[in-house]
Amino acid sequence: MRTYKIAAIPADGIGPEVIAAGCEVLSVLAHRVGDIEFDVTTFDWGSAYYKTHGVMMPEDGLEQLKPFDAIYFGAVGAPDVPDHITLWGLRLPICQGFDQYANVRPTKIVPGVTSPLRGVEVGDLDWVIVRENSEGEYSGHGGRAHKGMPEEVGTEVAIFTRVGVTRIMRYAFQLAQSRPRKFLTVVTKSNAQRFGMVMWDEIAAEVAREFPDVTWDKMLVDAMTVRMVKKPQSLDTIVATNLHADILSDLAGALAGSLGVAPTANIDPEHRFPSMFEPIHGSAFDITGKGIANPVATFWTASQMLDHLGESEAALRLMRAVEKVCADGIVTPDVGGTATTQDVTDAVCDAIRGENA
Repeated sequence: MRTYKIAAIPADGIGPEVIAAGCEVLSVLAHRVGDIEFDVTTFDWGSAYYKTHGVMMPEDGLEQLKPFDAIYFGAVGAPDVPDHITLWGLRLPICQGFDQYANVRPTKIVPGVTSPLRGVEVGDLDWVIVRENSEGEYSGHGGRAHKGMPEEVGTEVAIFTRVGVTRIMRYAFQLAQSRPRKFLTVVTKSNAQRFGMVMWDEIAAEVAREFPDVTWDKMLVDAMTVRMVKKPQSLDTIVATNLHADILSDLAGALAGSLGVAPTANIDPEHRFPSMFEPIHGSAFDITGKGIANPVATFWTASQMLDHLGESEAALRLMRAVEKVCADGIVTPDVGGTATTQDVTDAVCDAIRGENA
């Protein structure tokens, strides 16, 4: 029996709802597979914790998380807490503290979910966006001077290091190499950002020589948005900076039908620390407590977690169940259905139980 210690951080908004659904599905999956089990510990960190304690998580939060094999994260953000406090108080300290430098966001049109793009069907949009997750525009360097004065200055410093760019580029090329098309698109803005972005282009060309079987091209980020909409079939694996990939992956999720089906993995590829897996839809306070949050992204990111833990067959089994349920039309209102969160969860559990060995 292989036991995996999972730290669940449901956090804010619909986070507790979808993480509860994810844990239910993982329990059923473990029982069905038979030789794995999940030891889940839940942490009550988030905006409610902040309102009581003045911090999003305890000072020794990272030390508490270190012994775990993976982190299952819900969503962060609340209407009555400034966004920079919630983000920099919980999610980013975990990503940066555990050097989860590869943010991996697969996107595809799931059977039963309709893309808003005309004439685009299942199989036409099947991407993986690799986001540099440790530096770049979200390095947290900068400051403000002369606050409140007419001459107030705010600086936000994007930091790109050769180490950081090289390792994410190599990760992206390796990922592209593992996929059937072996094709990578490198996204920058090197016409206007002539230092860090030009370095990205140069390092991409250097790393490409290590992967002669991978075809690659490069795009400016503004042109990339057009290509994603107009020619989705022309893309496969994509790598971009922290900010650019953050934006592009939300567009990707929308083009695939809903952010409710979009997962993300914050990965330490060297397995020095626990990696973190989460849906990208956010806390969605407008539907919190209504029972209609889409749990598909949370299931999909659980599949990513299983894959990262070396349980590739269990990961595939979970995704087969998710795709069957969506194809059967059991989907939540955000993708045109009438099912509740629990309806989808129950259906996925039933599909896992019912699948032949």
